[in-house]
Amino acid sequence: QVQLVESGGGLVQAGGSLRLSCAASGRTFSTMGWFRQAPGKEREFVAAIAWNGGNLYYANYADSVKGRFTISRDNAKNTVYLQMTTLKPEDTAVYYCAADKTFTGRVVPTMTVQYDYWGQGTQVTVSS
Repeated sequence: QVQLVESGGGLVQAGGSLRLSCAASGRTFSTMGWFRQAPGKEREFVAAIAWNGGNLYYANYADSVKGRFTISRDNAKNTVYLQMTTLKPEDTAVYYCAADKTFTGRVVPTMTVQYDYWGQGTQVTVSS
């Protein structure tokens, strides 16, 4: 059975940092990413990383997090990470891990419908 389990959320002051982790079990995924959903808003893309099973990796970021967030993965642990720095109050949201078995190359998916598997979410709250 496939599972995605997020961890690392919490409360942090503006300007601080957090690292989210998402451990996958049941299979490996070519593409793993993060989305977030703030109260009253739609779920939005944050970052994703695609891997061809060899030595090719492609990453994609939402404009709002470029230069502040970094996505990475440890394939041996089947885990994806999101290092978040210089956090802002507007980063407050529930962060969801997403995964898909398809490798799409340089065009890393940014839409929720392009991901087949989802975690339960972890809350990130940034205080001003």
